[in-house]
Amino acid sequence: MTGALLSARGLSLAFGAIRALDAVDADLWPGEVLAVVGESGSGKSTLLDVLSGRRQPQAGIVWYRDPEDHLHELHAMPAPRLRALHRSDWGFVHQNPRETLRMNVSAGGNVGERLMAQGARHYGDIRAQAIDWLRQVEIDADRVDDLPRTYSGGMLQRLQIARTLVTHPRLVFMDEPTGGLDVSVQARLLDLIRGLVARLRVAVVLVTHDIAVARLLAHRIMVMQRGRVVEAGLTDQVLDDPQHPYTQLLVSSVLQA
Repeated sequence: MTGALLSARGLSLAFGAIRALDAVDADLWPGEVLAVVGESGSGKSTLLDVLSGRRQPQAGIVWYRDPEDHLHELHAMPAPRLRALHRSDWGFVHQNPRETLRMNVSAGGNVGERLMAQGARHYGDIRAQAIDWLRQVEIDADRVDDLPRTYSGGMLQRLQIARTLVTHPRLVFMDEPTGGLDVSVQARLLDLIRGLVARLRVAVVLVTHDIAVARLLAHRIMVMQRGRVVEAGLTDQVLDDPQHPYTQLLVSSVLQA
């Protein structure tokens, strides 16, 4: 666990007879993108919720290493401290950006709110940073005062990314960030995410059912089936030479598509 930004051991969680997580271990290193892949019901979204502190496991532990190199047991943190962590060191990119964005607040206001949550108060500086981040996610600065409801689906997702990254978090959780978008929009968004993550050296836990997305973005990959990690390793090694029958099935289904 030494040096890992986030570490989990023995995570287990059941919903009735369904084992959503079954003794899952995971490590995330600074600046690394870790993809968690699997079909619907494999447990990957539940794992994301547990790793981000949004859901309590029935067994197991998650450790977070802060910037001062101190380890914290995530689920033992007081709720206000965990909320502060999500506003500062961490970020979350949802599949549906409407879960994060305030649709009745301007695009610039959405980005600026996260800065204000960290104590920024100078209107001119906040607006300048919001405009800069809109440009970084390829949104015209002229749209800074427009409401998100006037944006396309791809623009909404890019706005959510700007809102998330404006405070330079160390760790971002991404839940199917390209889901529901047209193929051409997906490709553009993936290129954008890859460039920003590499430049900012953000650590990312990425949940996706799309093997191609994992291959493009992730350094390492975990393959989940029925709540268990059935295969894990460097992304190219796992996807080019899958050992577990379930991973082989996932890879072959992509090749045949």
